[in-house]
Amino acid sequence: MSLPAAFLGAPIAHRGFWRSGGAPENSLAAFEAACRAGYGIELDVRLSADGEAMVFHDETLERLTASAGLVEEQTVDELRALRLLGSCEVIPPLDEVLALIDGRTPLLVELKTPPGQEGLLERRVAELLCAYAGPVAVLSFNVEALAWLAAHAPAIRRGLNAASPDELTGAERARADFLSVQLNLAGHDVVQGWRRMGEALAWTCRSPADLKRVLAMVENVMFEGFNP
Repeated sequence: MSLPAAFLGAPIAHRGFWRSGGAPENSLAAFEAACRAGYGIELDVRLSADGEAMVFHDETLERLTASAGLVEEQTVDELRALRLLGSCEVIPPLDEVLALIDGRTPLLVELKTPPGQEGLLERRVAELLCAYAGPVAVLSFNVEALAWLAAHAPAIRRGLNAASPDELTGAERARADFLSVQLNLAGHDVVQGWRRMGEALAWTCRSPADLKRVLAMVENVMFEGFNP
């Protein structure tokens, strides 16, 4: 088993247990809601201009805030001054999220590292996760980001994200411990072959029908938009 057993129980709330009109995605409120509901948590991190790991999915600010521009061009203070749309929630740094979760539920941290910039975000995330006591693993589509972690922080479990069969070929270079695949890829021969030696997760279930369709093909799922 490559993933801690805690990841193979309750479903994992994609970007926290958020909902339209309620707690926004990747917010402290969404993470607290997931903890209280007994779900695992998946979140996204990007590097700020001053080198901090900030919890935010998009490359730019427009969709989720009233501001614009690249996340990587903003400092921690500038990002924390923004509000996530429709809420009083701010963009949190990863260290604040780790303090909130405090080992209560399994945590998947997805690295949003642009190609060619590997090492900066990974170093900060590794620093934080190596000091964290709860069950945790990282994910990324960026093979080189995972390879960097394998070389510099091998104790952190690494999952390769894949949305197509071609992306599965990066597992060896990434030294992946597990796979994290798009729903329609879950039944692929490579994924099922992988499960003979490790785990596969699937994303993102958005309905009970999605969950029913994929659950037998993977060890666990990420979900959003409903209560599984």
